This record gives sequence, C-alpha cells and structure tokens, in this order.
Amino acid sequence: MSRSEPQQPATGTVMTDPVRYPSSASVPVRTKRGFALVLMTLLVPGSAQIVAGDRKLGRIALRVTLSAWALLAVTLLLLAVNRSLLINILTNQFASLVIILVLVALALGWAFLFINTLRLIRPVLLAPAARPAVGIALVLALVLSSGTLGYAAYLLNVGRNAIGSIFAAGPSIDPVDGRYNFLMMGGDAGADRTGRRPDSLSVLSVDAKTGQTAIISVPRNLQNAQFSEGSPMRQVYPDGYDCGDACLINAINTEVTNKHADLYPGVADPGAQATLEAVSGTLGITVQAYVLVDMDGFAKLIDAMGGIRIKAGGWVPMSGDMIDEANGIHGMPLGWIAAGDQHLDGYHALWYGRSREFVDDYARIQRQQCVQQAMLKQLDPATLLSKFEDIANAGTKVVDSNISSSQLGSFVDLAMKAKGQEVKRLTIGPPDFDASFSTVPDFDMIHDRVDQLLASASAPQAAARVDGLVEPATAGGRLQASAQLPMAAFPAAGGAGAQTAPPSSDFTPVTTTPDGEPITEAMLNQLKSEGNEQALRELVATNGQCAPL
Repeated sequence: MSRSEPQQPATGTVMTDPVRYPSSASVPVRTKRGFALVLMTLLVPGSAQIVAGDRKLGRIALRVTLSAWALLAVTLLLLAVNRSLLINILTNQFASLVIILVLVALALGWAFLFINTLRLIRPVLLAPAARPAVGIALVLALVLSSGTLGYAAYLLNVGRNAIGSIFAAGPSIDPVDGRYNFLMMGGDAGADRTGRRPDSLSVLSVDAKTGQTAIISVPRNLQNAQFSEGSPMRQVYPDGYDCGDACLINAINTEVTNKHADLYPGVADPGAQATLEAVSGTLGITVQAYVLVDMDGFAKLIDAMGGIRIKAGGWVPMSGDMIDEANGIHGMPLGWIAAGDQHLDGYHALWYGRSREFVDDYARIQRQQCVQQAMLKQLDPATLLSKFEDIANAGTKVVDSNISSSQLGSFVDLAMKAKGQEVKRLTIGPPDFDASFSTVPDFDMIHDRVDQLLASASAPQAAARVDGLVEPATAGGRLQASAQLPMAAFPAAGGAGAQTAPPSSDFTPVTTTPDGEPITEAMLNQLKSEGNEQALRELVATNGQCAPL
C-alpha cells in the first residue's frame, strides 16, 4: 500500500474523513477536496501531504517552506535597511551561483509536491466534468510556483554571466572628496581601427552619501588635455597632449593602444585608462573608473529595449560618405530623421546620437544626453523583465568597464537615491564656454568651474527633475549649476548660439521653413544636390534640441 494512503483504522469515524479517505465522500466533496489540495500546495507547500498523504514528506516540505519564508523575510529586511548589501550578494559570482542552485532545487521540489498532490487528489474519483478543471488549476499553480522560481533562477544566471563579462574582478574604489567620479565613453570601434576612439566623453560625479549627481561633458575635440599626476603618459607629454590639431582628446585611446601600451603593464585597456587620466587632469578631479559603450554595438541594446521615444527639435541627417574632408562635406544623406515625436530603433537612434553634419559637436552632445535619458526613462521594470535576456546579452557586446563587480550594490543604491534629484550639468563648450574654448582651453578656469559645479551638486536641493530633465529654481528655464559664473564672463566668439541654454522639454520642433512651407526629406535632399549647405544648416540648426518622451 502506498505511504500516501495510510492504513485504514478500525474505527469507521476516521474512515469517513473525506480529506484522507475521498472514496467515502460525495462527488461534490471530492471536487472541493481536489481544488483545496491544489491551493494548499500552492500557498503552503507540504500542507496537503500532512493532511491527506505522507506526513513525513509533508513535514520535510513544510520545514523547507518555513525556511524559505524566513529567507524571504531576511531579504525584505535587507531591502529596507541595507539595500546595497542585498544587491552585492545578488551580484557576487559565488553567492549568486548558490542562490541559483537553491532556486532550482526549490522549483523541482515544489513541482514534485504538485505531482504528489495530483496522486492524492485521485482524479478517477472525480466527476468527469470536474477532472479537466482540477487538472488545469494544478497546471496553472505549478507554472505560477515552480515556473516562477525557475524563471527567476534563469534571469539571475543571465545577469550573473553579464556581470562577469562586463565588470572587473579587481579591488573596490573609494570616494574622493566625498564623490565617485565615473568616465562615460562612447567608443567608435571599427575593423580599420585598433582600439576604440571615444567620440563621447562625460564624467558622472555622484555624491557618495546622497547620490546627488553632476554631469560634465568634455568635447571630443578638446586640445592640449592635461594628464593627471602619476599618469605614465606625463612622461610622453609632460606639458599636455599638445601636438596640434592631431592631438584631440579622443585620439588618446588609439595612440596609447597602438604606441604606449607598454606604459600600462597589467592594465586590461591601456587606452581607456589613459583617457581617464587625461580627463582627470583636464578637469582637476580624480576620476576613479570608466564605462565604455561601443557605439557600433549600441544599436543592439536599443533594439533589445524595443526602441526609444524622443521629441526631436530639428531634422537630423544620416550622413553619406565624406567627399570633402577638408571642409567636412558628405555626400547625399542615406536618410533623415524628422523633427517631432519619434520612436527610434537601434539603427536610427545610433545615427541620431552620432550625426554632426550641418551642426557642431555641441548639438550632438545634447542629442546624446537625450538618448541616454530616454533609455533610462523607458527602461521600466516591465521592459527589463520581459526583455532581460536580450538586454543583458546586448550589454555584454556593448559595455566594458573597470568598475569592480563587488561594488555594484553600492552604486545601484546610489543610483536609486539619485532618482528625483536635480542633475547639475556643465559642458566644456557651449553653452557654458565659448565655442573656440576647446581649442585653447584655460585649465585654471575649467578647474574653478568644475569645483563650483560639484559644490553646488553637494548643496541642499532647490529643484527636482521632471521627465529626466532639470527643472531649475529660476524662471529662465536654464539647465545649469546654481553656482555657475555669469555667462557674460565668457566672450561669445561662436555667435549667439554659443550662449543659448540647453533646451527644455517644452520646445517646439522646427517642421517648416521661415516662410511656412513644410520641411520634407525631398526638400532637404534637393538642397543637398544643389550644394546649398548654408540653407541646410539654417533649416536643421535646432536639431540639438531633444527631450525623452
């Protein structure tokens, strides 16, 4: 006789117990019993076995259930009082493997209990019409319980592999002057190029306690970049990266990779490290780590998210091949991204963030920041869960970093604290400096401005972010540090556009000519075929304006 069907006692009273002896119960009671056992296994695994089957098995399962509930309570407690520790546990390679194995074991054990519960229900005793309903209920409960645990183990394993691929296993870093400073680079890699050429450089400075954040954008064409104290490249360029027009800050990565990698023994990416040191010396702060995004693979990440939604202030060309490098003139565009509300896939988002034809680098910087904001805003939990594998796999091909995986918990916790706080911004170029400033930069002035920015970013908050943009306390709508020097202190050799503030979210996209004629792709291509570059510059001059939707 099966252990789940105990010996019937001599007294008829117990034999008529419909829970343990369903054969003595009426058909409606058997149906209710079947649904009840399924529900008990779902809510308190092991309880069905205790009341209707193998009590020893039920007690073992119940102990496991109570232990799992205790671990869940500890997890929720950590989430409330020490979120960073919890995230560090989940991202630790050994701890996450143990958690994965535990989740798989729980999923299999729960599934076994449902199979045992089906035997306890004894479907042959149910009315024919009730059998499918009870069976469907059991399958749904099995998917909801074991399936959820199995899927959680799968997602954790995907994340574990991605973390191992992207982040370093080295020592953790300490804040400097109370802040963590990360260099964010958009790298341009290609088959004809050794190493990545970072065309986008931004420092994300985060207060180590409050999460208050400042972003400092460094133009790719900044000259005479200063290497920080202790940088091996100071041996090569003691007075700065000063070999003329060829020595733009974004060329450091490739030069070090090709010529000076021997100065960085044991460093995984000497070019990225040297660029970090150049940004540190230029800004007068200590940048502790970098995150490098390969722009050629960036489109895959956008596609994995399902695209991004933005409001574009002007038409953006998808430029053709360069036909006049001296004057920066391209051939006929491959296409155009229209002004107005857009849903961009990866290919078009990449072009939107990188195109600089007919405008300057500062318009492109604004669009790149907008794309970043759109990604953060639209990467909601539902999208992350539903597309987690695609996003994680794309991330391993796109992102590289020397941030230690052991500190991910602390940094994710800081990112959560930063939500809803004002983001201070500074660009080493328009609108905060003259357009020609990057050619002959005044590093003392840069250091002063950066110090003021970071001081304001650590001060009590006067305003909060709205839709990923800063809502300033002043009525002017200007996105700037509250302690900035007056803009009048910097002569605007670059024209009026050099002093315009970054756009707010309430701008009106330019979709018509000054005469009111609708701008179309055919019109723009006609002007291009006629060689009327000036007219094109005027029509797309607002394409730096952008806001995430």
